[in-house]
Amino acid sequence: MTEHHCTLVEIKQEIPGFDRFIGSWVYQNDISFVVDVGPSNSVSKLTHALSEMGITRLDYVLLTHIHIDHAGGLGKFLEHFPMARVVCHEKGIRHLINPSKLWEGSQMALGEIAESFGPYTPVQEKMCIPHTQAQIENLTIIKTPGHAPHHLSFSYQGNLFAGEACGNYYSVGDTDYLRPATPPKFFLDIFLGSIDRLMALREQHIFYAHFGDAPDSHQMLERFRRQVFRWKEIIEKEMSAAPEDLIERCMDRLLKDDPDLRAFEFMDADMQNRERFFMANSVRGYTEFLQQTG
Repeated sequence: MTEHHCTLVEIKQEIPGFDRFIGSWVYQNDISFVVDVGPSNSVSKLTHALSEMGITRLDYVLLTHIHIDHAGGLGKFLEHFPMARVVCHEKGIRHLINPSKLWEGSQMALGEIAESFGPYTPVQEKMCIPHTQAQIENLTIIKTPGHAPHHLSFSYQGNLFAGEACGNYYSVGDTDYLRPATPPKFFLDIFLGSIDRLMALREQHIFYAHFGDAPDSHQMLERFRRQVFRWKEIIEKEMSAAPEDLIERCMDRLLKDDPDLRAFEFMDADMQNRERFFMANSVRGYTEFLQQTG
């Protein structure tokens, strides 16, 4: 069995239903890095976990995207690891330096969840490496827009850190759960192009931002591609029926007809509420896209 040198650190949140949802992948071998750092209010939990692991220095933070649950705590995190450099999409860096618009957008999109995450902490420009200038041996950076316009995935030494470019994937008991993360503004062709770019890489172990991993990237990407089209077909049918309660009807139909969502029934009520919130955002991405293209 190949040793992947990756450890998942769960970053627990003070929100009911958010256990085993936000985490940071930690890689330690020839170089050391973390992938994403979580929100501002929980950075101390990540730094404490790294200290418990004996990690006192890091080479890099690989940032998949600048959403609040991935990058909100970056400024605070770098106070603990000032030697680390952040590899980020070149167009995201200015928002990390001055995150006021990111914070406003997060409050609008997430409401009380954003308040619980806490506001962004600014990052010094000198700490950031634009993805176009990152020259790190054996690191392949893949532009994977879709979930976010400036989303990146990273391949390093047989490990594919996919962020949310190919959905959220984790287990509930003995049942796995796979869900698209397609909030507005969503463009199906761009999203599929990102999946195809990841498919073009060699087979490797795949690591998801939320929250699990799997040993076979090609199999998971093919499965996810089928799900993306399954959602399109199901949502189009609901859109053709009636406009009333469209988002709720789509979610109910998806939960009934998408086998990759079957683990929903094994979640507790708080976890289901969390999933329905994010699923509604994903469905909204689809409906707005299909309305514009239909």
